[in-house]
Amino acid sequence: MNKKERVQFVIDQLDRLYPNIEVPLDHKDPYTLLIAVLLSAQCTDIKVNQITPLLFAKADNPYDMVKMSVEEIREIIKPCGLSPMKSKGIFGLSKMIIEQYDGEVPATYEALESFPAVGHKTASVVMSQGFGFPAFPVDTHIHRLMYRWNLTNGKNVEQTERDAKRLFPIEKWNDIHLQMIWYGRQYSPARGWDLEKDIITRTIGRKSILDEYSKKKS
Repeated sequence: MNKKERVQFVIDQLDRLYPNIEVPLDHKDPYTLLIAVLLSAQCTDIKVNQITPLLFAKADNPYDMVKMSVEEIREIIKPCGLSPMKSKGIFGLSKMIIEQYDGEVPATYEALESFPAVGHKTASVVMSQGFGFPAFPVDTHIHRLMYRWNLTNGKNVEQTERDAKRLFPIEKWNDIHLQMIWYGRQYSPARGWDLEKDIITRTIGRKSILDEYSKKKS
């Protein structure tokens, strides 16, 4: 297959496997999504979904969040890891949302990325899943799959995002980045990978990856 055919094969397989796409992080609005995505850094979505109900029971909006201290926030989110940085970020961005945006999460990359503890990937998730803007957030699963599928050179997530946006139609970005996350978790994980279950990599995968897998299995 040429690259165009590989891309279409990926789209077809993901649409077949995931016709109805779930957002991994539980949330009810852009603010709770922003907090959940921030917490997900170096933490599993499962763990985040266990912690956010505890946090949101006390504060599910920026006005209530700033009534808490950084220490109180930190104590709740500690199981997610990186709690000193994340708690300061949650408090700081909540204060900025109140003071600069009348309590509403802004729908621009520039504004979101100006918040403490919020990088491009977090902003992209909020723009995509919170506001419906075309975006292609690249997490570890997507970065791994794009390399395994020989659709990027895998040097860094920035390059992977550029390649994904160049290869996939813009109207598919918001769906396909979620489909790829689910596929990576279920069929093409970093550990315990079974190529027999991974139809996309098995069909279009980078030759060096397939050869290395075969050597390990032989």
